[in-house]
Amino acid sequence: MVNVLKIKELRYVPRWVVFFIDISIVSFSVLITYLFLQNLHVKINFVEYFNEKIFTIISVNILFMFLFKTYAGIIRYSTFFDFFKILWASGSALIVLLGLNFISEMILGQPVYLYPALCLFFFISIFLMFFFRMTTRQLFKMYMGSKGASSKIRIAVVGVEDESVSLANAMIHNPGQRYQLAGFFSARSDSKKAMLLGYKVYNKKELLENDYLRNRFDAVLIREMMSRPQMEAWTALALDKGLKVLKAPDANKIKEEGIVGSIRPLLIEDLLERSPIKIENQEVKGRHINKNILVTGGAGSIGSEIVRQVAQLGASLIVVVDQAESPLHELKLELLERFPDQSFKFILADISNHYRLEKLFEDYRFSIVYHAAAYKHVPLIEDNPHEAIFVNIVGTRNLALLSRQYHVNRFVMVSTDKAVNPTNVMGASKRAAELFVQSLQNTEDNTTKFITTRFGNVLGSNGSVIPHFKKQIEKGGPVTITHPDIIRYFMTIPEACELVLQAGTMGKGGEIYVFDMGKPVKILDLAKRMIKLSGYTPDVDIKIDFIGLRPGEKLYEELLTDNSTTIPTHHEKIMISRDPLMEFEDIELLCKQIMRSAIKKDSLQVVKILKIIVPEFISNNSEFEILDKTPEHEVYQ
Repeated sequence: MVNVLKIKELRYVPRWVVFFIDISIVSFSVLITYLFLQNLHVKINFVEYFNEKIFTIISVNILFMFLFKTYAGIIRYSTFFDFFKILWASGSALIVLLGLNFISEMILGQPVYLYPALCLFFFISIFLMFFFRMTTRQLFKMYMGSKGASSKIRIAVVGVEDESVSLANAMIHNPGQRYQLAGFFSARSDSKKAMLLGYKVYNKKELLENDYLRNRFDAVLIREMMSRPQMEAWTALALDKGLKVLKAPDANKIKEEGIVGSIRPLLIEDLLERSPIKIENQEVKGRHINKNILVTGGAGSIGSEIVRQVAQLGASLIVVVDQAESPLHELKLELLERFPDQSFKFILADISNHYRLEKLFEDYRFSIVYHAAAYKHVPLIEDNPHEAIFVNIVGTRNLALLSRQYHVNRFVMVSTDKAVNPTNVMGASKRAAELFVQSLQNTEDNTTKFITTRFGNVLGSNGSVIPHFKKQIEKGGPVTITHPDIIRYFMTIPEACELVLQAGTMGKGGEIYVFDMGKPVKILDLAKRMIKLSGYTPDVDIKIDFIGLRPGEKLYEELLTDNSTTIPTHHEKIMISRDPLMEFEDIELLCKQIMRSAIKKDSLQVVKILKIIVPEFISNNSEFEILDKTPEHEVYQ
């Protein structure tokens, strides 16, 4: 029978069916009323017109049911709003019938209907119509809840606040989705034996002390607006008890997107996310509005986010440069759709090509240059040091010199914490680029403000550790870590780009801005947490293998050099690093020497010169360690 009716596929009961049922209920209510009066031996007026009287009652009720459209609601979603519609319709019908009685008394000397009979009929009819809707709704909910109940995820909502109750209600009122409310968790000590929406509220202490609760739930649901310490505490507790952790946005977003699309597994990024920097939007906007902006590396993780943020600031033109064809094309399609009123130019170019870049500076006369283009993968650059020279040093040199030549107001370079006391070619090449950019600040006739920003690792960026771990977990492991003690700083992509924009605004020229990165994260702990969040047990379901440090890799990243001093700014999370400087003539000479060696692909000579430019560069786990054991570096010119 169920298969024939296809209840699950039925969107709603047709309105004419509801209307017919309501008429039947009204007719039945009249019958019940008169049977009740008959059993009490109450004499009714105008017995000879009994059929006409019943027809009048039903007709008047039908009229107001039609006017108030009591049949128009979807039965399985009935609420007290539907009850009030029934109340208004029946109440209006009662008033008309009472008016008919009043006229009858004035003309005929007695009322057509007994007043108690009308009141009794009124209460019986509204009760039965509302009872029909509530019963239908509950039966539908029970049926939908029973369908595939064994495959549904049993959820305990964390918290008993209004926001948590809204989430629970959303699950209750959407029985067709894959989540099933099973209870609540609360940190409050007075919640023992409490019930909410018909479900038990479990105290946090109960979850800590009783392992049997893991058999009652599959997952806990936390709210987006929950504080980070609370989120971390509940996540750790849930994972220790073998429960999955899900996250839901606030109730307003659920109304827009639907609960099924809104609830998602908690990601490691949610736990690592930090409070964003407060940006002076008016000051930042003032630097960009009606200006021509250049973003290099614009198709990369950082560069593309810089472009998205600048596109909201009223720039006259944004020129996006990258040598990666497919990512640049995809970014173009995205930006043209998202920002139809913003002017863009998408340029496929290599920043080591000075002549290609000069044409851009000549044509567009940029006010700000955001330089995010770089080679960043440590092991690859260690194997190909000459390529780091072409992009990270020569490319930066080209852009910086052109910015000075064409009087660009601000040149903002994106650097890395790997440039601090570097142990690899990539970090050393970025430090050399920093030194070159800084050296231009005080050169003759310079009007450009040269600014550098240093970042730690960026969550979700191309090639970063988190996406790598995710892929390994999805394949069933193993998760590979270079060393059990390795640690890294993390920040989000939007946060990193906000720092770039803010630094470009507040910089006076020559500064290296560093960010208060908070506490570093142990990569082993990160991997274990990610495995648990995926529903697995580390070293049982997913193995963790230690593969040894890669060439040039170090255990601990730093943001400041040993010789630097830190100067605070008006932002508590942004500081200025005062690092040792080089004169322009000195680093220009060395850059020309290293360029010649890179053209010859003489890797050993390239690294020799790089170690002269960056004296603190000590190779680690690399073939170039031999150079650190030589008393003096012999440089061929």
